[in-house]
Amino acid sequence: MFQPASHSQATTGDNIDPKLISAPLKDLFTWTNQQIAIFPGTENEGVFSGSAVIDSNNTSGKFPNQTNGVVAIYTINTPQRQTQDIAFSYDGGFTFEKYENNPVLEPGGTHPTQFRDPKVIWHEPTESWVMVVAYPIDFVVGFFTSQNLIDWMPASNFSRYGLSGLQYECPNFVEIRVEDGTSGQPKSRWAMVISINPGAPSGGSITQYLLGDFNGTHFTPDDALTRLTDFAKDNYAGQFFYGIPSDQDQISMAWASNWQYTNVVPTAGERVGEGFRSAMTIARGHYLKDLPRQGLTMVQYPVGLDAVIESELASNSSLGNGTVLVDYSQVESGALYFEANITGLSSDALDGTLNFTFLSSVSGESVSGGLVLPQDSVLWLDRGKTNGFENPFFTDKFSYAALYDPNGDGAFRLSGIVDRSIIELFFNGGEAAATSVFFPTRPLDTMILKTAGLNETVTASVAVWSLKATWLEQSNSNDTVFGNVTTGGANSTSYKGSMELF
Repeated sequence: MFQPASHSQATTGDNIDPKLISAPLKDLFTWTNQQIAIFPGTENEGVFSGSAVIDSNNTSGKFPNQTNGVVAIYTINTPQRQTQDIAFSYDGGFTFEKYENNPVLEPGGTHPTQFRDPKVIWHEPTESWVMVVAYPIDFVVGFFTSQNLIDWMPASNFSRYGLSGLQYECPNFVEIRVEDGTSGQPKSRWAMVISINPGAPSGGSITQYLLGDFNGTHFTPDDALTRLTDFAKDNYAGQFFYGIPSDQDQISMAWASNWQYTNVVPTAGERVGEGFRSAMTIARGHYLKDLPRQGLTMVQYPVGLDAVIESELASNSSLGNGTVLVDYSQVESGALYFEANITGLSSDALDGTLNFTFLSSVSGESVSGGLVLPQDSVLWLDRGKTNGFENPFFTDKFSYAALYDPNGDGAFRLSGIVDRSIIELFFNGGEAAATSVFFPTRPLDTMILKTAGLNETVTASVAVWSLKATWLEQSNSNDTVFGNVTTGGANSTSYKGSMELF
């Protein structure tokens, strides 16, 4: 994974991505900083986001003696224009050599400074590389094709579907499998994933997707429905990992932030290594599922949790109407994973509530949410009772219509991950998700989960686990994550900043 060394300098107006650093994958939770992967060429250049692919068949002609050559495709930003450049890595993505004839793609039209965020995939049926790139203020995603990753030809434009907002950004394009057994549905669909900012229903930035067919040059959406990846406010610019076969679940990560306030949220922390601003979502797996009254929907669920599950803190398989209280003040990471299930539901037994609260026993601050179970049930989340951050755009309450399927298995399932400043909720295995940051003045250390008003034919169960402190294990006394520190130009700096998938 690659991220900007410093995506923005808060409150200064400097929003360039000056350099890109790499962090190799271990388990989707533990990352080690590496040296700067790609530097800008001049002082007025910024390296903006893009993607990377493995040129296993040496289509570029740059890797005659290896099958693991990496090609990075990224935007170079200057005050005059944005272009798409490439660079080659012969050591698995740790260091890169820029292509001597960059750029490989220059802007057209009347807005040369608005042409960015290339995502490249290999399209097996046509044996060609396909790039999608945003023309942000024209609300266009351009398709380009190439046989060698160097020479690109325009193929088509996709424009003005879904929410427009002020601009399109960070497009992604991925083939996603349809859940086995879904009658009348194809085996897979292509997802056009587009981030907008501002213009989200809750304000600020959000990610949306459209589903359809792709013939190698043109994307044809199945419908004009606007589908959002999140019903809260802090999930933006999600990107999918390259090279996962289309018959397997795709994996993505996103910024857990919103452009309305991300550069002014708190950075201070009580523990070493918490001096960061903003974070990523956890890695999420994806497939498509045909849902009642919704149609095909991109399911998302946590991936790789086994690597960080530490110990079980509570478990009750027959809670009924009751309460589970967990004191996790001694959990080093301050992070939990929980699952709460309600089974035995029917159209005649849709009553009651399942609510949770994460509470500070010192300050009384809390983050809460849950399910209200009448016919059209509601999943809700409230971060408004934390006091560490105030902003007029920091919306405090979110909700989702958790529709009951009378032909389903009679169950509602809720799971979530809560860390010291973020909560990620997943409903019914990821049919809906919410990502929300929060900022208490004192750590949350107590979980209360309560069920009430459930029909006697209904069963409730809950389990809670602590999560390992992967961040603390990597922090050092300088308040940065350890790993390689790059000395470059006139400055010697250990870089830390908000992360952007590449």
